[in-house]
Amino acid sequence: MTSGDDTAYFHRLAAGTFRATDHVGGAWDTATQHIAPALGLMVHAVEADRAGRRDDAALVGRVSFDILGTMPVDVVEIAVEVLRPGRTIELVEARLRHAGRDVVRLRAWLLQPGETDQLAGTALAPIPGPDDHPGWDGTTTWPGGFIASVDVRRHLHEPGRGTFWVRPRVPLLADEDVSALAATFGVVDIANGMVVRVDPGQVAFPNVDLTAHVLRAPRGGWVGFDTTVSFGAGGLGITSTVLHDLDGPVGTMSQALTVRPVSPPSAPR
Repeated sequence: MTSGDDTAYFHRLAAGTFRATDHVGGAWDTATQHIAPALGLMVHAVEADRAGRRDDAALVGRVSFDILGTMPVDVVEIAVEVLRPGRTIELVEARLRHAGRDVVRLRAWLLQPGETDQLAGTALAPIPGPDDHPGWDGTTTWPGGFIASVDVRRHLHEPGRGTFWVRPRVPLLADEDVSALAATFGVVDIANGMVVRVDPGQVAFPNVDLTAHVLRAPRGGWVGFDTTVSFGAGGLGITSTVLHDLDGPVGTMSQALTVRPVSPPSAPR
């Protein structure tokens, strides 16, 4: 049940039910969803649940996603549960399901905000802004509706190493405001494919998770990435990223990769 409506990545059908549009089409398989917009939708669900239960603005300090499989461009459901309630610290879980099957599980720590302006600082290095990066057409490397739906500015230092900025051309959710944090998480899973080490036609390297630690709330709009892709000798890999907005670093992120060389086609007999 896909939708050709080009107004957003998802449309809400009911309280916890959403219909994906063609903009979420995947890069490894265009018939399945690119997981990036779904992760942002899950963060939006967590924030909506928090707003319905609490009268404070508990902050998302860490979000970890386990990606259990693929799903078609179709209707999905999200349910949120508080695993560890608390006034100053909470652990929340969200599950995204398709056709009764869990596809992604999220766990987020919600932390009490505080006045730490005088303590704020980091040694994480800033990166040049989007105007200082040349435009890059990601569809030259990847197919799918999601890659086609974003603006990318990229400087590739070497295969597997680079900085880039990403901005979606469509909103995460039709006719509904989402926070800058949810919108940011709606694109962060793109990191694994923007500074590839090898041609993805020769080697598959999908990520099975994504974990991000947040330093401060992002401002929204352009999302910056300082990314390194590393492959080990035994089939494992890591994509490591410092996330940025136009004001500087906002957090760090890592993705665990399963690295799978694609077998060449058999020679004709």
